Amino acid sequence: MPPRNDAALTFLLTRRSRPAKTLVPPVPDPEQLRELLTAAARSPDHGKLEPWRFVVIEQGAMARLANLAESRGRALGKDETDIGKGRTQFDQGLLAVAVIEVQKPSEKIPAIEQSYSAGAVCLALVNAALAAGWGANWLSGWPTHDRGFVEEAFDLAENERVAGIVHIATEGTVPPERPRPDLDSITAWLSE
Repeated sequence: MPPRNDAALTFLLTRRSRPAKTLVPPVPDPEQLRELLTAAARSPDHGKLEPWRFVVIEQGAMARLANLAESRGRALGKDETDIGKGRTQFDQGLLAVAVIEVQKPSEKIPAIEQSYSAGAVCLALVNAALAAGWGANWLSGWPTHDRGFVEEAFDLAENERVAGIVHIATEGTVPPERPRPDLDSITAWLSE
């Protein structure tokens, strides 16, 4: 039998994102956040392309992003509910990291694998934050998929898009457990 890391396995079997709206101060300081980003950057990365980068969103930038989400929502003809949803993660945000997918030319690594790597970084960042004792939540929403918003908010190039925005702060309340997938209904075993 290979050596087990029971603490890590228990963490993974019981991990639970913390809703962003329940996060409260304090937030990680720059040194603490750097440790979390370092852990996230160890995600699978075929070809060592680093098809992602980070934009740290501090609380001082949240109001600007909330206002931008509202103005983009109005320009796009969104209804008040959608506009409110677009604003909310920034109105309530304390500290977040936008994980930016950076598509890089490669004959060996398809674009979809670069997308998978960026998604892995998002999950790794959430897990690193949770393992370090913080509350964390990976969000997206319509603003993260709107070119006008992401270009103005994060100065994205044409080959970039937002893979996710990971909010990190202190857990304010413990969320209830939610139903998990029925493993038997989603698992096939190939033996031949």
